[in-house]
Amino acid sequence: MPNKKKNTKGKEQENHWEERVVQVRRVTKVVKGGKKLSFRAILVIGDEQGQVGVGIGKASDVIGAVKKAVSDAKKNMISIPLTNFNSIPHPTSGISGAAEVIMRPSAQGSGVIAGGSVRTVLELAGVQNILAKQLGSSNSLNNARAALDALSNLKTFQEVLNERSTANHA
Repeated sequence: MPNKKKNTKGKEQENHWEERVVQVRRVTKVVKGGKKLSFRAILVIGDEQGQVGVGIGKASDVIGAVKKAVSDAKKNMISIPLTNFNSIPHPTSGISGAAEVIMRPSAQGSGVIAGGSVRTVLELAGVQNILAKQLGSSNSLNNARAALDALSNLKTFQEVLNERSTANHA
């Protein structure tokens, strides 16, 4: 029995992800017998220390859809570099479908200036000082994925320095 308790504690420490449901929609599929109802959940998961992921799940009930979205989000995790004052190192932009998201680092104490699902992605990534703007589509899923795309394009000063030094020696 004591070993089982230790294992559950280890899982609790490992499971330090915070989850936020961005959207739950009731969707229908037209089949031969009529309409089949199901639910689609869009969920963002992050540890507020530079790791974040967006997932989507569909199921016949909301709880099942959320569980599927959590496992999908864990598969699509990315790590982002954060500056000393919890901002991004440089301006960046990302695209997903018709949605485009532009992000710029902001002064310390300005907070997260963003809307919708982009705000959720940034907060769960641990970014505290940033300006973000959604352009094009208002689709929550595409905006969340565009935010993830923008964050995945970030590079640290050291990474850029290493890339330039290897390019010069080649």
